[in-house]
Amino acid sequence: MATGRGRLLLQHWRGLQALHWPPGGVGAAPGLAGEAPGPAGFRKRPGTRYAGTAALKQCARRGRHYKQPSADHPASLESMPSEILLKIFSYLDAVTLLCTGCVNRRFYHLANDNFIWIRIYSTAFSPKRSNWQVNSAEKTAVSMNLLSVEDKEAGYWKKEYITKQRASVKAALARVLKPVNPYTGLPVKTKEALSKTNIFSFSFSRLSGLGWVIILKEKNGKEYIMQHIDLLINDSSVTIIWYGRNWPQLATLSTLDLCGVTPVFMDRSKPPSKNGPRWLSLITKYNLSNLTESTMIGWDKLIRIFCLHPGLLVGLWKREEELAFVMANLHFHHLVEKSTLGSATVPYELPPHTPLLDDNPEYGLHGYQLHVDMHSGGVFYLCGTFRNLFTKKGSIENGYVKLVVVRFKNNTEHLPLIGKVGLSWRTDLFSGCIKSCSIMDITLLDEYGKPFWCLSSPVCMRSSVPSDGPNFLGQTYCVDYVDSEGKVHVELVWIKETEEYFIVSLVLYLKIAKINHWFGTAY
Repeated sequence: MATGRGRLLLQHWRGLQALHWPPGGVGAAPGLAGEAPGPAGFRKRPGTRYAGTAALKQCARRGRHYKQPSADHPASLESMPSEILLKIFSYLDAVTLLCTGCVNRRFYHLANDNFIWIRIYSTAFSPKRSNWQVNSAEKTAVSMNLLSVEDKEAGYWKKEYITKQRASVKAALARVLKPVNPYTGLPVKTKEALSKTNIFSFSFSRLSGLGWVIILKEKNGKEYIMQHIDLLINDSSVTIIWYGRNWPQLATLSTLDLCGVTPVFMDRSKPPSKNGPRWLSLITKYNLSNLTESTMIGWDKLIRIFCLHPGLLVGLWKREEELAFVMANLHFHHLVEKSTLGSATVPYELPPHTPLLDDNPEYGLHGYQLHVDMHSGGVFYLCGTFRNLFTKKGSIENGYVKLVVVRFKNNTEHLPLIGKVGLSWRTDLFSGCIKSCSIMDITLLDEYGKPFWCLSSPVCMRSSVPSDGPNFLGQTYCVDYVDSEGKVHVELVWIKETEEYFIVSLVLYLKIAKINHWFGTAY
């Protein structure tokens, strides 16, 4: 249908070109006696107002006048009168109209026309009908809106339409995230919502098209936006990868913004347009000046990798000291909300936490559950769940509560890492694996089954001395992670005979401030 309209409009325009323009231009086309000609030669009844008045006035103030085509200035779309352009724009859908507004300043102001947008708004959000009749109050409200179109500033109804669309996305999002898995404490349908194979699913059509971008910002303010190249969906996290040959020079960069990106308008009947308008939701901002020796966690013959909290891995070529790839690791907990409900400059703010009742505060923490994964490139080295974890109130050291998961002296609790541990990486030209590094996912649930502490981050095994005794089994290694809510300490032993690592100790250290905030206690 759009192609047919375009052909009709083109024929109409060519017909106008073949005519001799009257002295006053198209707007002075002759009409019936006693009738004033309207814009683009359309006659109007006395007292009526034509669509696009505000937009036409704006263009007139900016000196946008129609010029007759000539040999030196052939006719083009941009040379058309504003009246004709408004007529053409009135046939466009919302996505195409927004894209058209990005062509130039004149098109932007014309594409903001309130008469066009209120028609789009009314079509999309028409009053609910009952027995093919509209409530008189609803009918009056629509009439008042139409009468007040000229009183609104240009672009008012465009903003209203976008706001209403975003509200509908939030409502659909709430329905999707409502069912929670009692074993993981996470929304049941998170993986399905992120999976590309469900892009046409009715339940997730409003979430289809979800992706991620990084915005590299130079010190002079210039920005580079890069779409993600690869995506790995794990059991409790997602790994997003960017690589290419056109990275800006690292020395000129200051920050990196990680954003979720979704189509502004989502249609259940068709997949999202790749070139349509997008909504950015800032997840985290990283300072690239922190790529120092203290943040380097591993290397191989070609690259060095640096870890920036939370969860970002940056690979640099050894020879040039320039970017090779960027890898973001995001835990499922609140991932969809963070990726869709924030803005380009302000991250999504979590709802206020209501303290849970601690029925036995004198007995410390009890009934906790931990799920831990260690993986890379879709290969899992560890996937373990530990239930009924507890700690006494007296286990408080240096502002942390100690929660022991695997005990060094209890051989029955020790467990192996499967396969050769290493962090896989690749670019468009090279690939490799950095030994002793991996991605660690932690999901800690409280006694009510609510996610208490969740993380996904690159980690590295380093040689160490065992904390609870002499090294009588083999070479000992440790893995450490620290953030504002707690610490993770893992001790491993390399068994030479079987060529595998065994976890002989796993301890979580939870910040007392986090516990007090969660339960409303005063430890």
